Amino acid sequence: MIKKLSLISLFTLMPASFYFAQTTVFAYVKDQDGKPIEKAEVDLAQSTGDTSVDKIGYFQFVDLKPGHYLITVTKPNFESKILEFDVAADEKRKDLGVITLNYNLGSDAGVIVIDDSANDTEDGGSSMQPTVGLLSSGRDAFQNVSAFELGAYWFRPRGVDNRFEDVLFNGVSMSKNDDGKVDFNNWGGLNDVTRYPYENVDNITPSEYTFGNLGGAVYYNTRASSYRKQTSLAYSFTNRSYLHRAIATYSSGLSKSGWAFTFSASRRWGDRAILDGVYQDAYAYFASIEKKFSDRHSLNLTAFGSPTYRASNAPNTQEVYDLMGKNYNSYWGWQDGEKRNSRIRNVYEPVFMLTDYLKIGKNSNWTNTVSYQFGSDARSRLDWFHAADPNPTYYRKLPSYGLLTADEFRQQSQIDWNYLYNTNRINKFEMDGITSRGASYTLIDDVNKDKTFNFSSHFDTKLKDNWKLNINFNYQNLKSDNFRRINDLLGADYANNLNPFNNDVRYNLDDTNTRVRVGDRTQYSYQLTRNHYSLNVSTEIDFKKWNVVASIFASQSESYRNGDYRSGIAQFTNNSKGKSAVYNALDAGIKGKITYKINGKNFIVYNGAFFSLAPTLNEIYINPRVSDFLTPGVKNQIINSNDISYIMRGQILKLRLSGYYTTISNSTELARYYAAVSTDSGSYNTLINEAMSGADKRYMGAELGFDVKITPTINAIGVASVGEYKFTNTPQVYSVDDLNGFRSYGAANIKDYKVAGTPQKAFSFGLKYNSPKYWWVGASANYLMDQYLDFSALNKTAAMYTIPDSGGIIYDGATPEVIQQLTAQKKFDDQFMLNANAGKSFQFGKYRVGVSISVNNILNNRNYVTGGFEQGRAANFTDALAESQRATPYFGPKLWYDRGRTFFTNVYLRF
Repeated sequence: MIKKLSLISLFTLMPASFYFAQTTVFAYVKDQDGKPIEKAEVDLAQSTGDTSVDKIGYFQFVDLKPGHYLITVTKPNFESKILEFDVAADEKRKDLGVITLNYNLGSDAGVIVIDDSANDTEDGGSSMQPTVGLLSSGRDAFQNVSAFELGAYWFRPRGVDNRFEDVLFNGVSMSKNDDGKVDFNNWGGLNDVTRYPYENVDNITPSEYTFGNLGGAVYYNTRASSYRKQTSLAYSFTNRSYLHRAIATYSSGLSKSGWAFTFSASRRWGDRAILDGVYQDAYAYFASIEKKFSDRHSLNLTAFGSPTYRASNAPNTQEVYDLMGKNYNSYWGWQDGEKRNSRIRNVYEPVFMLTDYLKIGKNSNWTNTVSYQFGSDARSRLDWFHAADPNPTYYRKLPSYGLLTADEFRQQSQIDWNYLYNTNRINKFEMDGITSRGASYTLIDDVNKDKTFNFSSHFDTKLKDNWKLNINFNYQNLKSDNFRRINDLLGADYANNLNPFNNDVRYNLDDTNTRVRVGDRTQYSYQLTRNHYSLNVSTEIDFKKWNVVASIFASQSESYRNGDYRSGIAQFTNNSKGKSAVYNALDAGIKGKITYKINGKNFIVYNGAFFSLAPTLNEIYINPRVSDFLTPGVKNQIINSNDISYIMRGQILKLRLSGYYTTISNSTELARYYAAVSTDSGSYNTLINEAMSGADKRYMGAELGFDVKITPTINAIGVASVGEYKFTNTPQVYSVDDLNGFRSYGAANIKDYKVAGTPQKAFSFGLKYNSPKYWWVGASANYLMDQYLDFSALNKTAAMYTIPDSGGIIYDGATPEVIQQLTAQKKFDDQFMLNANAGKSFQFGKYRVGVSISVNNILNNRNYVTGGFEQGRAANFTDALAESQRATPYFGPKLWYDRGRTFFTNVYLRF
């Protein structure tokens, strides 16, 4: 009987002893100033349930059994920290104390100055200008170096351009519907409030807030109370695209009455940067006001905008650079003793958002945002009517053509504004002194006025401690008004709304009054409308050794054009005015991420994605300025992408080694340029709207990024990116022009041609010293390889070397060897760049002062071509052969060169 009672007592007490043997482990996470770091992530290697830090910096793990544990604490823009500890059998509570995360010193020094002026030119097609990747630092060495070191030289991770990236503010995508790209000008200068993304996922990694794309997603939460309570003042001096930048930011924190305010304002200005005739004056503002009604409900109003006035720089042929130097810019000239640039981008598209934050129950959150964006994006250029091209680098004015010597060209190398005004004054009247003839030269604006309404809804819930569900719904309505208007008559009384390249037909047949004045619309006017609906569901399950994320989406879009003008050109008269048919597109896709946790420091991660992507408005309509004709062969792109990574997160070594393989099918490439086109009745110079449809591409390669702590204060950071990005088929080429209407040119023989716009291989190695006294110095060596020239698709078709309307007979001399010589893709030389940065911060009571400087391209290497495109003017064999035989071609490639040594200095005061 006693034995039975003993056994009963033993089994009765075991659960209690087991319970008391479990321990609650807790700590506080703070920055080096002693302030809590909210929402830092805490990963417990031996558990399926990770946690995050609350508003006072506190976190805890409950019911830990006796044993050895490892946690990793991470927060963007802070250095992560790994902590190991033991739990004894007799501990009920274990206090890990304060875990201090140090600032990632140098993050302010590496600020990238956004300068997309190369995209402001119409000399090339949509893919013919250099683009940059997402301008934010990632969590590992590779992403940081890609953004701040290699990104300064137009390096794009995995070859993916802006078209495939996504930036969201409170769930609302900032991608433009016309070309799918993110326009950073909408919040340029607001560095203080966009410095720390709420979520930053790389490449095809699934996001909680969107399905995403190929190039990753950045999510900004503009909730006023989420910003650190402080006032910040900053001034920067640089020689890049402007000279001066000033920023002021104030965040109140959350008051006892439930109000929080964050305000920021900035200005960037200057007119004596490296490139001639480039100047900028840009303002920016940001306001976020939050009212917290309860612990479960808050409402936030956000408004931001960045009115920007910026001059552009021209691409040039090598002949022009050899004559004028790498700083030459043909877009400007002297007027009344001041530099005046003809290519000005004037953009202001403010955004207003109202976001409702609601907590439902213990584990669910529902966030809804409505937003409205409107404004104008205007890009100016010179236009002429029955007059000579005013471009100083027009091919007939170049010394190679023979009309001007090199010295004469240099003397006339800028726009002669006085000549333009005088010509207009002289041409005001015919010989009778009565009949007015209108302007020979005008300054016109190509204008987009978009009105965009968005509704975004995000719901997340924890189904279990280790199982999370996210649901995202988005609706967008875009109404885009597109037109050309008269900016400046340059001394004339009016301009003629007639087409001088097509027998002076009226651009608008229904308007017999062809005289237009400043502010009037001219040449084209149409609206584009798009309704887009999307639903995304993702889930994440965390196990002891595995983490699995799955994401699916479906979307539908409806697009149509409504023309205001009935074109006087016969081919377009019946397809230019009024509402077009609706273009419908349906998309769907799936993404997945699987993480295997080898231990608390080593991981294997696989990402996969398969989805479709509807064409943008620019891709749907081959020439929307004139007609509603659809682009022949336009389809949804099909994207298949996979990568696998080995990740090490140690105290001494942080490393990521990745391999990736991506295919894109059915892409459409468009370009607009003047070309000499051969027909059965002769050769004509005309404006070509070119479409290359059904192009397939393959992106494959490997990435390595590591950060080694050589000593407690010295780090070595290295990156290697080895990729191959190329076309894998022979897509079809079509064109439409005023003289011939639609034409099909057959297949473009571009299989194995390389994707342009980025170095396909890049390497970087740097050293950085972080002093315990809050100063740092660093330097990096960067090597860029395999940069290619973008090509003209029309020149790669059989039409280039086939006699028109001959049944396929090729020109004499068009041997395979000659054709290969004429169509070969140019590869640029490899380049070496050296960067450095340094800075220090000081603490005076509650005041923190910091100074920093970064210098790119210290060796002043001016031979690096950041981008370029092949001109399409010599689009027939006779002209192309003659071009190849000239010592200096008339229509050589147009290029942009790196600006050489640039610097960025910054000083700030925070309190």
